[in-house]
Amino acid sequence: GHIVRNWKVRWFVLLQDKLLYYKIEGGKKEPSPKGRILLDGCTITCPCLEYENRPLLIKLKTKTNTDYFLECCSREERDSWALDITGAIHAGHPVQVQELHRMKNSFKLLENISLHQIVERMCVSSTGIRLTRNLEQGNRYKETFTGSALVDWLISNSFAVSRFEAVTLASMLMEENFIKPVGARSTEATRYSDLSEQFLDDSTALYMFAESSKKNISSKEELQFNISELSGTIVKQGFLVKQGHKRKNWKVRRFVLRADPAFLHYYDPTKEENRPVGGFSLRGCLVSALEDNGVPAGVKGNVQGNLFKIITKNDIHYYIQASSKTERAQWIEAIKPLT
Repeated sequence: GHIVRNWKVRWFVLLQDKLLYYKIEGGKKEPSPKGRILLDGCTITCPCLEYENRPLLIKLKTKTNTDYFLECCSREERDSWALDITGAIHAGHPVQVQELHRMKNSFKLLENISLHQIVERMCVSSTGIRLTRNLEQGNRYKETFTGSALVDWLISNSFAVSRFEAVTLASMLMEENFIKPVGARSTEATRYSDLSEQFLDDSTALYMFAESSKKNISSKEELQFNISELSGTIVKQGFLVKQGHKRKNWKVRRFVLRADPAFLHYYDPTKEENRPVGGFSLRGCLVSALEDNGVPAGVKGNVQGNLFKIITKNDIHYYIQASSKTERAQWIEAIKPLT
């Protein structure tokens, strides 16, 4: 409410240029609307986490700077309403609609992202992620959060633009042992799902902070690199998934491609310092895409496709996974001229 700041049930009807809401009397809506929200010039915020105890809000700000907070009954209903309202707001602007669709399916994480900083922000009592007690199949878990709550928090705090990006970022936090699944729903996903589906954007999947997230990374694990290797011009950089050489597990790494001299280095996003954890010269290397029909020889574990392989002149094989065929092609095209 605008005068008395209480919450009331209203029946909403979305039209092409406005959102009508009706008063409910005796289980039925009144014939004439109680009010209307003009959508021209509106901005929408979803998820909106301004109210700690109301995680399912949509915020609408009109062009006259009036704020409306609408609470839904479920995350799925909230996201559905937000999508339809956003479409109505931008209905007369096809270019903006195309941009919204592109952002919805985007995969472009911040280049200078630090998982340590994200976890620190998550732990701030006033603005961090809200920890609650949850019950699943008779088991009670303390200080947990749901998968969808973490996705909402990452978007609300501008660490990701789309839910797809936020799931990727949450997967990195889980892969690097900052968070861990608890309960049957989320634990089973890590065992039986593909790499891209192990973290669940779901209101029934539970997660909690891992104890190892509080430990410092040993400096003995650092590798020493010649300064000249890191002096080249950066040609391309971004997040890719790389198979380890020893354990054959898959981890997200930030790759940086340099020319003059030509090197490909990869960084651990869990480490705050900007030092590579691996890298190699591209001179004499072979790079090629791997077919997606079946798991190629030398590749272990669950993979989602979009693989490519780099073989160094010392016959060391690197298996790398991109988020799409387009991204894989872009990396191969950028690497080939430097070999």
